[in-house]
Amino acid sequence: MTTIRPAMSSDIALMYSLVRALAEYEREPHSVKITEEQLLRDGFGPNPYYECLIAEEDGQAAGFALYFPIYSTWQGPSLHLEDLFVLPKFRGKGIGKALLNHVAAAASRRGCARLQWDVLDWNQPAIDFYNSIGAIMLPDWRRMRMTGDAIKALAAATEVSA
Repeated sequence: MTTIRPAMSSDIALMYSLVRALAEYEREPHSVKITEEQLLRDGFGPNPYYECLIAEEDGQAAGFALYFPIYSTWQGPSLHLEDLFVLPKFRGKGIGKALLNHVAAAASRRGCARLQWDVLDWNQPAIDFYNSIGAIMLPDWRRMRMTGDAIKALAAATEVSA
């Protein structure tokens, strides 16, 4: 039996292990820089940045979904699904869809205009799954990202010109 529940602060070690498993699956284990302490602070502090759902199958952790609010200047409140991951041994049981159903329910309750997420272009099983539930891929959009030193350099340039 599958259970979907909100993550609790006592789940931080579990959440971290699921994040690591996702990074392994996405061929990026070296990219995980976050710590358990950061996950705890950022998800369970006075102003949480994210919410997380834990999927359990017969009492065993099977996967997670991590999401947070964003805002569309064209359509209003929205949610971004940062991660949806089911451990390989639990795939094919509808757990990913159950997690996504719960995230969609949260978006619906909040009156969100959009629920959006990213998918790696090589992850055809995920793309096929998302297409099967009515999601559409946005072909004309490309995500841009800055990290670490690039953020600091741009911020410093802004401070000088201000």
